[in-house]
Amino acid sequence: MNDTSPDRTEQELREALQALADGVQAAPDAYRTARGEWLRRERRRRLILAVLIAVVFAVATLIGLWVLNQAPSAPGVIFSGADQFGQASLFEPHP
Repeated sequence: MNDTSPDRTEQELREALQALADGVQAAPDAYRTARGEWLRRERRRRLILAVLIAVVFAVATLIGLWVLNQAPSAPGVIFSGADQFGQASLFEPHP
């Protein structure tokens, strides 16, 4: 009769995994290589983020300057002295 108790299954699984783990050999400089790759990716990510922020700021500034440049140079209704009904402007003293 087969013994299929959880203890036996656990023991066999533990032995199989231990045998597999014993066969794995890490490279001597694996940590240094992985850390170097991670640092390169981090530097690249930060550089891309800084460039993206600079581009967005420059574009927003250029759009703002363009919008301000599109404003009419002639004075508006408020500054014209009198409107179409003959009333004084908001900024002129009333008699």
